[in-house]
Amino acid sequence: MANRRVLVVEDEADLVATYERLLRRHGYCVVSARSREAGLAALKYEPPHLLIADLRLPDGDGLDVVRAARALPTPTPVIVVSGFASNESRNAALSAGASAVLAKPFSTDALTKLIQTVLAPAVC
Repeated sequence: MANRRVLVVEDEADLVATYERLLRRHGYCVVSARSREAGLAALKYEPPHLLIADLRLPDGDGLDVVRAARALPTPTPVIVVSGFASNESRNAALSAGASAVLAKPFSTDALTKLIQTVLAPAVC
């Protein structure tokens, strides 16, 4: 977990602060982007070990960021969060390459466990 970089693409300032506190407490380096455009730029600058992306962003679809993360030379695992979770949005996120989908509101324990699951090393 040490030195793992997490990119959070989320437009809600309170939620960004929550992610940052939680992730830093667990030893992650956190970079945040408040829009689709900023998220795409951050992916190009320095690909993260994990992307946490909101589904709906003020300047476009969060799934564009998901697709870009999954298209990197080393595909980045992605957790999509949404306050508008439905079977349709969940399926769209998974089809775009998300590793998991988490509906808002969620507990910090649920997010922590999901991050650990998504970043767990593969066992042969």
